[in-house]
Amino acid sequence: MRAKITVNKDFAIGEIDKRLYGSFIEQLGRAVYGGIYEPSHESADECGFRKDVIDLVSKLNVPIVRYPGGNFVSGYDWEDGTGDKALRPKRLELAWGVTETNEVGIDEFQEWAKRVDTEVMMAVNLGTRGADDAKNLVEYCNLDTDTKYANKRRANGLEKPFGIKTWCLGNEMDGPWQIGHKTASEYARIAHEAGKMMKWVDPSIELVACGSSSFYMPTFGEWEWTVLDEAYDVVDYISLHTYYGNAAKNTPEFLANSVAMDEFIKGVANICDAVKAKKHSSKTVNLSFDEWNVWYHSNGAPFEKWSVAPHQIEDIYNFEDALLVGCMLSTLQNNCDRVKIACLAQLVNVIAPIMTENSGRAWAQTIFYPFMYASNYGRGTTLRSIVTCDTYKALGRDIPYLESSVIYNGESGEITVFATNRSLDEDMLLSLDLQGFENAKVIEHIELYCDDLLAINDSNCERVSPKSVDIASGMDINLRKHSWNMIRFKTEKNK
Repeated sequence: MRAKITVNKDFAIGEIDKRLYGSFIEQLGRAVYGGIYEPSHESADECGFRKDVIDLVSKLNVPIVRYPGGNFVSGYDWEDGTGDKALRPKRLELAWGVTETNEVGIDEFQEWAKRVDTEVMMAVNLGTRGADDAKNLVEYCNLDTDTKYANKRRANGLEKPFGIKTWCLGNEMDGPWQIGHKTASEYARIAHEAGKMMKWVDPSIELVACGSSSFYMPTFGEWEWTVLDEAYDVVDYISLHTYYGNAAKNTPEFLANSVAMDEFIKGVANICDAVKAKKHSSKTVNLSFDEWNVWYHSNGAPFEKWSVAPHQIEDIYNFEDALLVGCMLSTLQNNCDRVKIACLAQLVNVIAPIMTENSGRAWAQTIFYPFMYASNYGRGTTLRSIVTCDTYKALGRDIPYLESSVIYNGESGEITVFATNRSLDEDMLLSLDLQGFENAKVIEHIELYCDDLLAINDSNCERVSPKSVDIASGMDINLRKHSWNMIRFKTEKNK
């Protein structure tokens, strides 16, 4: 099988915002307790954070992490996670049916974020609380004034403001499962008023409004229109969420889901622009794809109700999951003109690239690797690609066997090609036409491949890991059947 990618140095989609490679930590399952935080662990630092997990997170080079939810945030009193730990209340956590100890809250999480060199993307509770509590949290986190909540932060031993710039106005408020679920018009009003007050407290912040929880919600489209029509002037982004699974065990169809993801993105961008036109606005509302991943392995897994940090939603990822994650990353990169923020959900233990054992090891799941390479080498400008390849039928569409993206980093003078061969049977000879990049030379080819599509990594064995491939001498690159690849070229830097 043959395929071709043609790009031109002068034809760009857009500059990648580093926040495209964000992630997500929710107060859910073992994401926090036993994940990033385990004071009794042999690797724990003086704050109780697992240093083995910090090391793995650092390899992912995650620039922003959404916190504390997720469904959790819609019933959360943020004050519970501040101040003296001995005085913090334990509460019934209704979203996930557990007990929240509040041993970790924003005070601790902002410290952890500094240790992994990331920013916090803070979510506010618009389920059971509202605008007043949201603006108080902004004051607590960001202001240096001699006022109640800034002084409360200081009294808790945190003199310097946290400087959190990106804020989510609630979570999945369109979903009947959500605590404080609202209609589109109800949510639009509270989002507008909360956002207005939050920006009055700190005009420098950016706000993300809740979009549809998935493309298949019955209110999709109408929800986005209603929310934006009301809150357009105060918000900067609208969110998208999606998860894909392969419960039907149909791998070709499963790997096609990144094409559906692309359609979802373009549909929401079109709605944003229609509202912009209606309002005769000069402002563009962009997209925050702040929950995305594969999720289906752990659906319905039992746990003890009202327990503390049980094993919840701990998908064990296989090789074909990594292939789809690689395809989804290319989709995000190819939509970087509108998707400015994206969060792989989640980061540790809960549908995550990193897994841990309580009192034991931490390791990288299969999906860790395409994300790690995309985050570290997918910085710069996405070039507009013309792709020629064979297709197959899935999801009622023609699906190209090749999923790809091409990133040019003018500072380093490097071109990075991410390429996934969806074919389960045939290798692919990929020809690259890099117009405007004279003397481009291949310097690295990394391949993620396994004969067994269902192979997993665990604490004892890593069956799926990247390998360095012999570098081709020209512009023809061999992509093995069902493989994810990163090919890097060195060229002349921008002058």
